[in-house]
Amino acid sequence: MKILVSDSLSDEGLAILRDSGIPVDVKTGLTEDELCGIIGEYDGLVIRSGTKVTKKVIDAGSKLRVVGRAGVGVDNVDIPAATEKGILIMNTPSANIVSAAEHSCAMIMAACRNIPQAHESMHKGEWKRSKYSGIELNGKTLGIIGVGRVGGEVAKRLKHFNMKLLGYDPFLPPEVAEDIGVKLTTLEDVIENSDIMTIHTPLLPETRNMISMPQFKMMKPSAILVNVARGGIVNEDDLYTALKENIIAGGAFDVWCEEPLCENEKKLLELENLVTTPHLGASTAEAQERVAVEIAHSVIKYLRDGEIVNAINAPRGKLDEELAPFLPLAEKLGALAYQLNGQRPIDSLEVSFNGQISEKDTRMLNLSVLIGIMKNIVGPSANMVNVASLAKSKGISIKESKSKDAMVYDSTIGVRIETKGDVFDMVGTVVAHTPRLVGINGFRFELVLEGGIMLARYTDTPGTIGAIGKVLGDNGINIATMAVGRDVPRGTAVMALSVDSPIPEEVLRKVDVAAGFDDSKYAFIE
Repeated sequence: MKILVSDSLSDEGLAILRDSGIPVDVKTGLTEDELCGIIGEYDGLVIRSGTKVTKKVIDAGSKLRVVGRAGVGVDNVDIPAATEKGILIMNTPSANIVSAAEHSCAMIMAACRNIPQAHESMHKGEWKRSKYSGIELNGKTLGIIGVGRVGGEVAKRLKHFNMKLLGYDPFLPPEVAEDIGVKLTTLEDVIENSDIMTIHTPLLPETRNMISMPQFKMMKPSAILVNVARGGIVNEDDLYTALKENIIAGGAFDVWCEEPLCENEKKLLELENLVTTPHLGASTAEAQERVAVEIAHSVIKYLRDGEIVNAINAPRGKLDEELAPFLPLAEKLGALAYQLNGQRPIDSLEVSFNGQISEKDTRMLNLSVLIGIMKNIVGPSANMVNVASLAKSKGISIKESKSKDAMVYDSTIGVRIETKGDVFDMVGTVVAHTPRLVGINGFRFELVLEGGIMLARYTDTPGTIGAIGKVLGDNGINIATMAVGRDVPRGTAVMALSVDSPIPEEVLRKVDVAAGFDDSKYAFIE
């Protein structure tokens, strides 16, 4: 058994690895081909952000069992390829929070007081006090996009500078934000009214280019934009134009679309009103020691003892073999419930275990339901380790119930969510190792829980199925399976369809008109 460390790691982390008795090699700065040439010798790989663990690397890792990422982001790891090969991916989900928050505050101060520019000017022998006059934070409005763990820590610090705190976070209940002094509002309100705006969201399809030229034109001409979250959330070409043409006053950026910067990005370095750092958000001695120590312990526990902690693509601990088929069911139910609920903030969640499964230790299944929900909110960083705290930070109240009665199935899992008084619940089970949806809001049916799913509630009348099929067929969408549950003939019914391709919003509305539905919904379950 051997471990390869392919990026720099603190001495404390290396010492833990070496003290385990497992041979450790440190080889940094490897190209993809060089890494592929040697990875076949190793059971464990410890990385930071520098090493790209591509599918090619994974395929070459014939003995590889675990990849440990000393840090939060796993953008540099092909997680689906690793999962397919049975390789465990671990990270350190909470070790960088304080460092990232403090760096955000430092960048805000540096941009407001022109500290880097004044420093460079003095080192040239100049003394230009009036040129580098800054602005106070006192009385200014701080806009926080993403009031999660890092954004919340920034808020706690900067409210002591007597700043007014506005926040945009569609997944956070207002009372949770109010506890830390942040008034939640719309994204447009934050953009229009912030003197300083700081970004703390994950990079997801819906957040990519979230801040582009239309948003820059909404901002105050005196505004300063700060990003210590992820490159790609701000459109860098539009950022250059906004700063160059003084559409906004300044910026401070620690993260970039490409790291190190590509040639096109380097034009940003020409701008005197942009403060820049090379992704230093987690680069403190304390954070580096924490992530190195955490990942070293995690990798050793897995390789030596078979214990899973800080896992991205597997549950924590050792799972009862009888429960293993229910893990994907639980996650899929969580994802489906969240999407069909209209992606609204959830006030409460109840997970129920019925039948034989109720007599088991269901903690991991509970967490799997949460992962299905939270992955739709924070992205792939949600895992068995951090998902409970993530849900708590979003103000979700969680309850578990058990019953030995499971109706016609040996075991079922129920997921019930409540949002502003609206209740939505569903039931699933496993049949022949396949997750199945067997009920929604009291209506019973059976549908394989995978891929694209359309759900509609309607009055049961002749011709409904044909009307749906025609609209979907006219738009090139093939129905794979269909299930219907109803209370009485020609009464209220619920229809669930699985389809082979996504259903666009405009096609859903055509289905509503043709079939007489009130509001059909579409979700995609991996």
